[in-house]
Amino acid sequence: MRSRRQDPVTVDPSDDIRGERHGSAPVPLSVLDLVTVGAGRTATDALKKSVEIAKLAEGRGYHRYWVAEHHSMPGVASSSPAVILAHLAAHTERLRLGSGGVMLPNHAPLVIAEQFGTLEAMAPGRIDLGLGRAPGTDGATAAALRRTERLNEGADDFPQQLAELTRFLDDDFPDGHPYGRIHAVPGPVQATSPGGVQSPHRPPLWLLGSSGFSARLAGVLGLPFAFAHHFSAQNTIPALDLYRESFKPSAVLDAPYALIGVSALATDEENEARRQVLAAALNMVRLRTGKPGLVPTPEEAEEYEFSDMEREFVSSWNSNVIHGTADQVRTGLDDLAKRTGADELMITANAHSGDVRLRSYELIADAYGLPRA
Repeated sequence: MRSRRQDPVTVDPSDDIRGERHGSAPVPLSVLDLVTVGAGRTATDALKKSVEIAKLAEGRGYHRYWVAEHHSMPGVASSSPAVILAHLAAHTERLRLGSGGVMLPNHAPLVIAEQFGTLEAMAPGRIDLGLGRAPGTDGATAAALRRTERLNEGADDFPQQLAELTRFLDDDFPDGHPYGRIHAVPGPVQATSPGGVQSPHRPPLWLLGSSGFSARLAGVLGLPFAFAHHFSAQNTIPALDLYRESFKPSAVLDAPYALIGVSALATDEENEARRQVLAAALNMVRLRTGKPGLVPTPEEAEEYEFSDMEREFVSSWNSNVIHGTADQVRTGLDDLAKRTGADELMITANAHSGDVRLRSYELIADAYGLPRA
């Protein structure tokens, strides 16, 4: 194994993972931002609003702020998480920033290690690297991203890609390995150069999932796990149980740590919340039927003639969206935390208007008495 100089400052890796609970919240609260683009808005509008939400999150005690990789979706402007995170890092000071997640099969592990090593250099001790196994898009777009018709998402490929990425992040390929002389920069190799000093932080790896595969793998490797409850609610408790049962203590964590993504929207009036989530559900109907577009307005959703099948989908989808007044959302989040035993709740607010999403995070912070900067 290659040796690298250790910095005298040491950091417990779990300190970069475990969140801090504030106010009366049952667990730490965080934000998942899909950088949604509403009808009549531009991607520029959406990205500006993301900065506002990130600043509010930092000022009100939300623990972390993640963006997710999606492609070929007009209503989601988060195709390049690393670029967005660099932008958010320039406008925040303390908030943890990360990917929820980067879709590992879409990229060469070395590229991801370089991107997140750069982000870590920009915002030391504030970067999370969450990884997913799905393409984050349809098969044709995934093929265009990967420049191949063969989509590697099997049980064998992802663990190998993950191991390679970890080696690049730690700069510890064994002697004789084909990549033994390749280094991800910024990274640990700089500490071995004359006068080099190594940062005590390295972006912690999280595995993301909506089924049992990543839950088991995260447990076996002793990594933190993030589950997509917001679009796979029926699998949440089985996946978390599997993660906890599979968990083996590691140099990263001595006990399981799981967060879940939660779709929640708080508004000043209960009826307004129903209008907003109906519009978001119509957007999902269009996405699921192969017609993705910008997030429609509540007015468009109210005038839309849903088929019986679409109404059934909307009812099922919105049953997993916690929405209403701030008090109603707080009750729903409290219940979800109790039912799942999640260590952290990561809230995603889907609505046509960025102002509605911003207001939702503010109302939830007020409901829990989160601190003000």
